[in-house]
Amino acid sequence: MTTDDSDTMRPEYDFANLGPGVRGKHYQKAKRYLRTVQLDDRLADAFPDSEAVRSALTAYLQEHPELTPSDG
Repeated sequence: MTTDDSDTMRPEYDFANLGPGVRGKHYQKAKRYLRTVQLDDRLADAFPDSEAVRSALTAYLQEHPELTPSDG
């Protein structure tokens, strides 16, 4: 494997036929499923990563099913 990355594309890759890129193409879908929240310092120390937050919230919702929206 070479360290020279200047010519790693194959000549048969023709990106001109792809057309222009679409900015924000997946934005609305991502917006429905992704949330960003800011925790205060005390909570951030207790829940250091997204998995810890997800686990705690999942456990909370299991204990409080009335907070989970119904699908119909």
